Order: sequence, then structure tokens, then C-alpha cells
Amino acid sequence: MTTRSGRSHVYVGAAQSKPGTLAGVFRLAVGEDRWEHLTKGLPEVTSVQAITVHPTTPDAIYLGTRCGAYRSLDRGERWERLGFPEDGTEVWSILVHPGNPRLLYAGTSPVGVYRSDDGGDTWRRFPKAVQAERVKMKSFVCRVMRLAADPARPDELYAALEVGGAMRSPDGGETWEDCSAGLLELATLPHLKSRIDSDTDIEGMLDGHALCVSAARPATVFLAVRMGLFQSADRGAHWRDMQIGRFSPLTYARDVRVSPQDARVLYACLSPAARSQDGSLYRSQDLGETWTRFDHDIKAESTMMAVALHPRDPDQVYCTSRTGQVFGTQDGGRTWHEHRLPDGVQDVYAIACG
Repeated sequence: MTTRSGRSHVYVGAAQSKPGTLAGVFRLAVGEDRWEHLTKGLPEVTSVQAITVHPTTPDAIYLGTRCGAYRSLDRGERWERLGFPEDGTEVWSILVHPGNPRLLYAGTSPVGVYRSDDGGDTWRRFPKAVQAERVKMKSFVCRVMRLAADPARPDELYAALEVGGAMRSPDGGETWEDCSAGLLELATLPHLKSRIDSDTDIEGMLDGHALCVSAARPATVFLAVRMGLFQSADRGAHWRDMQIGRFSPLTYARDVRVSPQDARVLYACLSPAARSQDGSLYRSQDLGETWTRFDHDIKAESTMMAVALHPRDPDQVYCTSRTGQVFGTQDGGRTWHEHRLPDGVQDVYAIACG
């Protein structure tokens, strides 16, 4: 179905943080300034934590919500609930396999990874996709925040866990291994200790939010955690601090992504904390060796939560703050425009475009 082919849209997902706040998925046509609240086929209140635009079929959009996974085949006009277990499992991340457009993965809370071989119609859980519980958070259960595949070895998967570090599968999800030993070593350093919602100082280094793998440097993983940006050159066996503080006064890392057009270019969302009154978007053009601020002349009023990179147009980049400011450029960062979400949105988690 190609009802709107040729036109790009931005999609933003928000959760209901408290009664009376506005949640769900919102759509903006590029070049316009009016958000549409897309609700047809969704529950009355839908907390959206993940949005994935299919990389080769942009009319297909996938949502991760607190009540499973949903799909639209017409850019959000109508939604259908996918055959995901109705057992309270929350979906926090969705990945389309880079070599097989019908193969999908979903990361959940409680921690789990599911696979669909039929575009999302049916799913099966990988029983070995588990992680040792080193940190017990008081306010939420550990969740799989991001799934990524190595472009050079597309069946090699990585997962970032909040709060559980990282894990890796060498065989498309059938088996998994813990990639957190190096993070735990770093957590012994005084400046990388952090405890907010548990009883251990390793909490901050295991507070994983996002990760990505670049085709320009296979086997190298870039990980965004509470304490900054970290890199592994050996598939997660060891980690080093990328020392983002050399380039940014803000170091709480919420998102990191690699450009679809240039594998040497990375983008990262940086803020003071999970809930704050500031945020920024940084770009690296040399695989993370150096970084510069990319979102010129904007003022985020809250934590910068996520960045979206257009799959076909490198000049289009969008990012969103927690409280509903969406910033976008269509000219490679030379000019920026703010598109604020409707009043009542308080807890944004996801942004995508295509």
C-alpha cells in the first residue's frame, strides 16, 4: 500500500506519565506545522515507547507500546495489534533485519527478545535472551531499550538494557551473551559511579538507553548510557569511555545512531539527566573521535530523548525533548525549526521519520 508515497513524515511517541496527560503517536508531514494524533485502531490510552519506520517500505510503521506491538500499513491512518502475547509484556524497541524486510525483532520489559518472520503477524520469544539482574530498580522493571544489528554480520544482534548493560547474540537471537563485564569495570571509577533508584553504584554504567553498529567499523559498538558514550571494538567484550565531556558540557546520553547514508557519521542526544531542563544534539563525522553540537540556535526545555535520521535524505534530521519539543532540519543542520507537540504531552520517548 502506498497511499502517501513520496512524502515524508515525522512520527513521535509519548507515554502517559500521569492521568490527564496526552499519550500516543503523533504525525507531522514534512513542510507543514500541524500535528495529527493518530488513534484509529489503538486503545483509548496508548503509551508509545518505540516507533520504527520500515527502512524499505515507509508506509509500514511499527509501534512498541505498554500493551504490545502495533502496525500500520498506511503511515498511521489505521493501526492493528500484532500477534504479540497479551500477558502484560511491554514493547520498548523494534528492529527490522537489515537483510530481510519480513524479519523483525522486538525488545521488551520484562527483559525479552521476540522474533517475527512474517512482518509482525506472529512472534516467538527467544528463551535464552535473558540477563543477570545486577541492579534492582525501585520504580521500574529492566527493559530492552534498543536492538541493533551489525551491518557486516546482520545476524549478529546487540541489545541495550535499562538498567542491565548490554548483551549480544551471534546467531540471530537464538543464544545471547552478557556484554557488561567491561561496563562493570568502568563502574569502579569514582566519576562513573551513580546511584539514583537502587542500592548500588553500578547503576549508572548499566543504565543503557541506545546502541548502534557502523558499517565503517564492523564489530565496533557505540553505547549510550547515563554516564556518557562508550565504545567497544571487540563486540562488547571490553568498553572504553569516549569521553564525550571533552566536547559537551552535557554527558547524560539518551540516544546514539549512525547515519544511513554515511557510516562514519554518528548522532547523539545529550542532557544533564533523565529529567532536566536542557538538552542537545551532537554529531560526529569521524566515528566518535570528535563531536560538535549540531542543533544550532534552539533551546530545549527538557531532556533530549531521541533522534531520527531520514533513511533516504541525509539533510533531514529530527530530535525530540521529553516534554514535546520537536526540532528539525531539512538542510543538513544549517537551519532548524521547532514543532511543539499538542498541549498535554509530558513524556516523549520515541521519534522516527520516513
